[in-house]
Amino acid sequence: MSRMGLRRCPLALWLALGLDGVGLACLLAGLFGDLRRGGRDYGDMLVYTGAIAVLASLLGWVLWYAGNIELGPAELGLDYRPSPPPLERLVRKISRRISLRLARAPTRHDTPTDQD
Repeated sequence: MSRMGLRRCPLALWLALGLDGVGLACLLAGLFGDLRRGGRDYGDMLVYTGAIAVLASLLGWVLWYAGNIELGPAELGLDYRPSPPPLERLVRKISRRISLRLARAPTRHDTPTDQD
């Protein structure tokens, strides 16, 4: 098996990194910036927003980590058996019905003939 590294689940990775970056920027701006406008302090809002963004990035990290878990067929064991696709199930069902009808149908040798 070849190692794919960061190429697996790139969307989850970019989501986690983006939310971490935005969250960290908001946290730092809220903590160290002078954000008073019109007599109101917006620093607390940025601190809370940054904390929520960093917390939300955990979802991206969990998705990325779970998407990078590799399990071989031996590790899956007998617990996991993929079901056949719906079209394959339909074809098998139709094939079985046709086979049963043909097995029950009388053949040429089973019918009495009027050759006396």
